[in-house]
Amino acid sequence: MHRTLTGGGSSRRPVREGVVTGHLFKITRERAGLTQRGLAEATGVDVTTVQGWESGRRPLAAVPSAHFRSVRRHLLRCGADPALLVLFDVAMDADAVLSHALHHRDSSADFRAHPLAGWVFNRTSTHMIAWALDGAAPAAVPTAPTGMPRRRGPVPDGPLLAEPERRAVFAHLRRYAEIADRAGEDGALLRRQAVYLCGYDAAPDTHAWLARMRAGTRVRNGPAAWVDTRSVATSLTRYGEYDELRRFIECGLSGERGERANLNYWAHWLGLDVLPRASDAFMGDRSLWDGGALLRSLADRLRPELGCVELNVHSVWALLAARPGLLATDPALASELKGRVVTLLDGGAVSARSRRELETLHYGLKLNTP
Repeated sequence: MHRTLTGGGSSRRPVREGVVTGHLFKITRERAGLTQRGLAEATGVDVTTVQGWESGRRPLAAVPSAHFRSVRRHLLRCGADPALLVLFDVAMDADAVLSHALHHRDSSADFRAHPLAGWVFNRTSTHMIAWALDGAAPAAVPTAPTGMPRRRGPVPDGPLLAEPERRAVFAHLRRYAEIADRAGEDGALLRRQAVYLCGYDAAPDTHAWLARMRAGTRVRNGPAAWVDTRSVATSLTRYGEYDELRRFIECGLSGERGERANLNYWAHWLGLDVLPRASDAFMGDRSLWDGGALLRSLADRLRPELGCVELNVHSVWALLAARPGLLATDPALASELKGRVVTLLDGGAVSARSRRELETLHYGLKLNTP
């Protein structure tokens, strides 16, 4: 007898609470060559349950953990991509934020209970949320293998929310960013992360709203102010505004503490610091991450089309200034980095400060590469 997991009382359950996890589950199943019916029969559930999981109407987060682990093991045995299977927990975190935004549309709830208020999200988890807001697949999601059959009919190729839902999510994020801002230090993490996500909003007033949040913040000192400034400055580059980022590099990264915090931020953002963090305070700690892995990740971000390329240049420069021996351990990376530095120097589109840092990098790389 097939089970219908996550309940049949859909009239009492908010709609599409698991849209990101559901789409991830769908592409995992499809790329493993499984049908909905075949997977349902193999895992002891009704086919409508699998359909509900994939649509997001029956969130996978509500499935008993033992059964969900069993389903994942079955997918792995059937050839599912392990790189997709490890993303389910992150996708559930993204769905928790989206669900909270869609089903807490008033401002009466305690901001401290918000999913963005007590957990520092990294690039993958942030981009999972953005996947439902702008349709761009996260870099952590592998591309479909060649030869995958195309779906028939008007089937969405991502978890993009409908326009009214997206507007509701962004309105919620703005509202809670403002509530958190009024709370000062206690709301700093929620404010920062909500403001950053609002940067994905294509509404015509987003740039002006971000500028107001930058100017009006009540968090003025300490690590929370530092990372908030960094986050807003990077968000504004999406709108062609680079002066704020340049001021941050000049002032916020002028000393050892700022440089250490920046590299710690990068390590967490890029997934090299795998520990869960309840606040931004860890950014002032001594580093525990792999310097070579961070250099490889940052080298890939030395691309002229990226809005934050000047911050990326400075971060590579600072990392190699702090750990000059990194280049000697990976000649191939040093050669790749040299090519990227030359491309940026030849392009001439960076600030005078970034050019000086690139020239310093180029000189050091010439000494370390043939």
